[in-house]
Amino acid sequence: MKNPLANLMQQAQNMQENLKKAQEELAATQIAAESGGGLIKLTLNGKREILNLRIDDSLLTDDKEVLEDLIIAALNDGMRKVSKLKEEKLSGLAGGFELPAGLKLPF
Repeated sequence: MKNPLANLMQQAQNMQENLKKAQEELAATQIAAESGGGLIKLTLNGKREILNLRIDDSLLTDDKEVLEDLIIAALNDGMRKVSKLKEEKLSGLAGGFELPAGLKLPF
């Protein structure tokens, strides 16, 4: 007969290893974001670090506030994309984690 606690511990260890692997993959992923129809482009990684920022030359003669707004819009686009990717990568990790019969958690 299998030990339910040992089985639970093995599942927890496997889930922890999968989580670490998913976090490493996410950190290495590069996400492209933009605003102003591509006038502002940036690349960030899964740790939300900006790796690259490109500003179209035509914006350098525009109003400073327009440039600031476009940069903020591009950053927000990138952050949303990272959050979505993180959710997708990490959502399936707990699947298959089975609790022993009768064990109830408070959440």
